[in-house]
Amino acid sequence: MPSFMKDELKKKDEQKLEEMQQEINAVDADEADEAEEAASESAESENEETQEPQDEAAAQIEKLTAELKEKEDRVLRLQADFENFRRRTSKEKEELSAVVTQGMLKDMLPLLDNFERAMAAEAKDGEAFQKGVEMIFTQFTEILKKNGLEHIEVEGQKFDPNFHQAVMRVQNADMEDDDIAQELQKGYMVKGRVIRPSMVQVVAN
Repeated sequence: MPSFMKDELKKKDEQKLEEMQQEINAVDADEADEAEEAASESAESENEETQEPQDEAAAQIEKLTAELKEKEDRVLRLQADFENFRRRTSKEKEELSAVVTQGMLKDMLPLLDNFERAMAAEAKDGEAFQKGVEMIFTQFTEILKKNGLEHIEVEGQKFDPNFHQAVMRVQNADMEDDDIAQELQKGYMVKGRVIRPSMVQVVAN
């Protein structure tokens, strides 16, 4: 075979090899693009799958934070309301106490007047002086009753530590145990609340 034909065949083979190589390269490039696209889609899918729980967690955290803030604000408001209520109640008690004290003192002014008159009078008539003192005592008792003072009854009563203070125990065959034998000092209540218990002797046979 002539050499020029060999050269021609060689060129054709080389050209064909080059074309085949180009086709191979093109196929590889397509496959690489497809692989890259698939990898990208997979990554995006994974990112989306990862992002979704993260978004849910962030939303939950935001919700809980808002609820906590709301509760904190409510507690602060309640504390402020309670403090205002406490101050208002304390002020009202002070004002009420002042009014009650003023009222009681006003009721006792006539009693003070009568004491002054009795002290200024000449003590020539002992009986008249005694009657005057008795009138003052009655007036004083009525003023105390008007302001809620009550005598604790002990006659015919059993000993009750809520109302009585036992200072002596005595034997008495005519009475039962825990009967009150004698009142040594009167006890008093104000509107049902004991301010001084009755001092009593209690039977213990």
